[in-house]
Amino acid sequence: MWSPETLIIITVTFILAGTVKGVIGLGLPSVSLALLTATLGLKDAMTIMLIPTFCTNIMQGIVGGHFKFVTKKFATLMIAAFFGTWFAAGILVKSEAALLSGLLGLSICSYASVSLFTPQIPPPGKHEAWLSPVVGVFSGFLTGLTGSFIMPGVIYLQAVGLQRDVLIQAMGVVFTLATIGLAVALGGHGLLPRETVMLSTAALVPAFAGMWLGQKIRKRIPEPQFRRVFFIGLLILGLYIILRAVLREEVRFFFEQLF
Repeated sequence: MWSPETLIIITVTFILAGTVKGVIGLGLPSVSLALLTATLGLKDAMTIMLIPTFCTNIMQGIVGGHFKFVTKKFATLMIAAFFGTWFAAGILVKSEAALLSGLLGLSICSYASVSLFTPQIPPPGKHEAWLSPVVGVFSGFLTGLTGSFIMPGVIYLQAVGLQRDVLIQAMGVVFTLATIGLAVALGGHGLLPRETVMLSTAALVPAFAGMWLGQKIRKRIPEPQFRRVFFIGLLILGLYIILRAVLREEVRFFFEQLF
């Protein structure tokens, strides 16, 4: 059974993550994974964030009126991401948790740094036809290992140059398929215990409450200001996850040498 402390951590995490998603249209998986990995470990974090991420992404993906356009434009990216995620989950089962946590921290730091310090990623232009499946495979592979689609998937979607409402819906659709791929892969490798899935389902309540709060905040705070604070916080959290993973590996190596 999960302790009261764990339940409090999960509740606060998804309120915060849902709030961020409500304000800027993304960030629920990034924030929830970062916070839960720092407290519960990566593999539990990936399972717990699945259902809130899936449900909030479906809501984001069906609203906007651009579903047909988005699915046609990014079809190769989504298919490639699905299979990349499925393949990488087989590696996840056999990999050291600390190493994967460090990879997640590196991915989060890269995303935050690019968002903070790079004015605009050049659009793919005529290279989009072949670049989309390449980005999909690479992003899916990292999703299967870390649960996060942000690098380079989100950066690529932002670089394509879509209007804001189309971009938000596109992220919802792409994230939904990536989450389905992750769920299928984790389930196929026995990484979806019933108790954790029930906990993930219960996390829907704070996640949607956070989204509602974020939508209220979006009307009061300038989005550029909020995004800057968000990415600075994400960068710090990513660095903490990397440091924690490195120290954990050093301690493990020390005891292996000692005994």
